[in-house]
Formats: sequence, C-alpha cells, structure tokens
Amino acid sequence: MKRFATLLATTLMSTIAETAALAEKWDMPLAYPATNFHSENAVAFASCVKEGTGGSLDIVTHPNGSLFGGNDIKRAVQTGQAPIGERLISAHANENPLFGVDSIPFLATSFADSDKLWKAAREKLTAVLDSQNLVYIYAVPWPPQGFYFKKEVNSVVDMKGIKFRSYNAATARIAELAGMAPVQIEAAELSQALATGVVESFISSGSTGVDSKAWESLTHFYDVQAWLPRNLVFVNKDAWTALDDAMKKAVADCGDKIAAEGAKKSEELTAAYLKTLEENSMTVSPPSDKLKAELAAFGATMTEEWIKAAGEDGKAIIDAYRAQ
Repeated sequence: MKRFATLLATTLMSTIAETAALAEKWDMPLAYPATNFHSENAVAFASCVKEGTGGSLDIVTHPNGSLFGGNDIKRAVQTGQAPIGERLISAHANENPLFGVDSIPFLATSFADSDKLWKAAREKLTAVLDSQNLVYIYAVPWPPQGFYFKKEVNSVVDMKGIKFRSYNAATARIAELAGMAPVQIEAAELSQALATGVVESFISSGSTGVDSKAWESLTHFYDVQAWLPRNLVFVNKDAWTALDDAMKKAVADCGDKIAAEGAKKSEELTAAYLKTLEENSMTVSPPSDKLKAELAAFGATMTEEWIKAAGEDGKAIIDAYRAQ
C-alpha cells in the first residue's frame, strides 16, 4: 500500500509538472498603474482565462508601461513582441481615423450613447485591426472626460497659451482650436509632467486625475463630459491562430465577460473619482454656459472633420449611430 501511495504521488507530481511545462504563458503590457480599474480589469481577464483554459493559458499583466510604454504597446503586439496587450485605441487615430471614433468631442457623452457608438463602429474597427495582424478581444470605456486646470476657466479665451497634455489626435485638435499648446504625454509620465510644469492642463477622466494626484499641481476640474474613450485588448493574430478552438472560446468568453463588468465598473466609479478630487481640495464643477457653447462648436467642427477624414466608413458609422 505504501509503495502504491508513493507511486500515485509521484505520478501526480509528474502530471502537474508536465501540465505546467505545457502551459502557454502570455505577457500582457498595460500602460496604466496597477491600481487603475483598466489594469484591474486585465488582471480579472487573465484570471478568467487561466480558469477557463484549465491553466493551459497563463496571462501575466505588466502595468504602468513596465514592459512597453503606452505608445509602443500596439506595435509590440502587431509584430509579435508581445502576444496580447491593452491600448487606448484613439491614441492611434493618426494611423487610421476610425481609431478615433470614440473621441469625437460631444458626439457620445453618456455611457448609453457610448455603447451605441461602439455598436455602430465595432465591426469596421475589428476589420481594421484584423488587417494589422490583430484580433479584437474586448473594450472598456473610460468615465466621461473633463478639463483639468490650475485656474478658473470660464471661456475659451481663458485657455489661450496654456500648455496642454495631448494623448491623441482629438486632444491635439482641441488644443489647436482653443489656442493652447499641445504636449504629447503618456499617462505614466503625467504626474511628473505636471509637477515640472511641462504641462499645465489636460483633459481626461476622473480616474486619471486620481491616478496622477492632479490636485498636487492643479486646482479645477470642469465636468464637460466630452467623450468616453475606450481601452482595447487585442491579440497578435499568429498567437491567436496557435490556440486550439477551446482556448479561443475561453479567451473570447472572458473578453465578453470583462467588457460587461468593466463598463459597469467604469460607470459606478465615475462619481467616486470626482468625489476624491473634491476631497483633495479641487474645485469640481460643470462648465459655464459660454464655455459649454464654445466647446459644442468645437465638437460640431471636429465631427465634420472626422467624417471627412474617415470617408465612407466613417459616414456609415455616424449614420448608424444617429439612427439608433
């Protein structure tokens, strides 16, 4: 009996070791801190995939640009340097205007409208990603975007000359229209850029304001609800093809699960983020009527510019969105 027990234990250990050796490991670069809810979503996704594949696929997350900087993540996954990654897709609107559909100012300003816009755009965006050797897995929206300043701002005139952090084509264009000076800064570098005066203002969600402790450098947040940009998770097509059908299904199912949970979490966190800003002595308020009207005019201009740049596909997306 003792020999049998020893043999059984040895066989079990051998099986475990063999399974571990056969497990696929994917490193997943992330641009945001580990405490950011998008990074937490990625951890939950990785856990879901590991469970769903019985440990055959182990995704290891690398937050805060520690593996690849935010601007390099998409290229790293395209070229196979990383098998999977997460990226703010509108940061790549210069590659293809369709990537900027979720950052057209004042087009879709609520979670419900953001979902409608994404529904209208997803098929065409997925096709673009496919042409770039990428497989779409899931997307989660950020809370609505607002302006951060270190002074009171009641109109566009008050923005003139301010050094403004841009992170995509839309933010750079807003800076241009408002007479601000755009400075390209990734999220991981924002706190230092604010502290050193490289930038004096930015537009982002309450989440980024909390992550960067914006109150240490800035004083005002204007809840203009400009847009709800999305972070996308995508897989290198060759890495995807190498998975068997059961593993692909597990990854896709987990993606659907985290997309739904992430959107709900984003909406729930919106008010909490703004409360944290207020608790740290920032003035949180809606825009003045004048500023709201001026920004709406920017939105109309930029919507038409985007449709022109995106062509028939862009027009079809906007038409489908407005028809819902």
